[in-house]
Amino acid sequence: MSSLSIATDLFGTTASGEPVERFTLRNRAGMMLRLISFGATVTEWHVPGRDGLADVVLGFDHLRQYETESPYFGATVGRVAFRITEGRFRLFGKEYRLSLNVPPHHLHGGLRGLSHVVWRAEPVTSPTAAGVRFFYHSPDGDQGYPGDLDVAVTYTLADDQSLTIDYLAVADQPTPVNLTHHSYFNLAGHASGDVLGHVLQLECSRYTPLDAKRIPTGQVVSVQGTPYDFRKPTPIGARIAEVIPEAGGYDLSYLRDAPENRLARVATLQEPKSGRTLEVLSTQPAVILYTGNYLDGSLRGKGNTVYRRHAGVCIETAHLPDSVNQPNFPSIILGPGQQYQHRCIYRFVPPR
Repeated sequence: MSSLSIATDLFGTTASGEPVERFTLRNRAGMMLRLISFGATVTEWHVPGRDGLADVVLGFDHLRQYETESPYFGATVGRVAFRITEGRFRLFGKEYRLSLNVPPHHLHGGLRGLSHVVWRAEPVTSPTAAGVRFFYHSPDGDQGYPGDLDVAVTYTLADDQSLTIDYLAVADQPTPVNLTHHSYFNLAGHASGDVLGHVLQLECSRYTPLDAKRIPTGQVVSVQGTPYDFRKPTPIGARIAEVIPEAGGYDLSYLRDAPENRLARVATLQEPKSGRTLEVLSTQPAVILYTGNYLDGSLRGKGNTVYRRHAGVCIETAHLPDSVNQPNFPSIILGPGQQYQHRCIYRFVPPR
């Protein structure tokens, strides 16, 4: 029998009247994870450390904030995560135009992407783990994308302090797909200030430079001699002043060094005082690092916390941004009869 538990309650009702469920998962080591069916979103993640339990993800107390204010806190992002330049792409000679939610670009699936819809959900259990499987049907033309797309995302919490996220998608005609998870982590606790003292290591020796519009140039270059080099454990704030000033911090993508499609560790994040250490494993080719640069103190999160710049760090596993317009990047086109599959594991290492 599993040592984990699942509880379900009502988190709220959307502005359009749809009920949103909340699922609370616990394991025998004391970890507690909460998810909601709006955006298949992680809202809380309480993790043991030297200082006891701390909620290590940024988020809100109320559903309406997730509907209207959220910078994708904890959400499942898609159909296509990250920016698509000018919200357009060509596929088999036809141009598609997408909704522009950060004009002139399309970001994270558009005005009403997968992060801003209510998913169908069901609890899942096994002898060693428990979780929630979310389902969503995105119809042909949704946000401008071609084809019907059926998506399933399963979050599984285990007693080894890991959260596994499994993505599965199928389409009835060729369409781009690039899904990711968008939690903002602060391993000292979501209300503890900035993450500049967190120590980060990335198993990545190459990154993709951006142009003045924050769009990849299409190049893939070495991190050697740049402030983007995290091959050795380095505090996030150690070289952040050397990053392009208008970026306000790190907001770029890396290609991992591990062989394609193999589940491998791509990142390690440590908070020295609490001793919490997070390992990130993935089957995807890229890691996107974002240090909460656009948080400006205007958002009030859980417990009325003011979230300021660098209050959290996102480590997202996916394909590279704007891949649909970059012939040098791995393809994100999913064809009929194919399956999009992606596994990401966020695993906490017990404090020493």
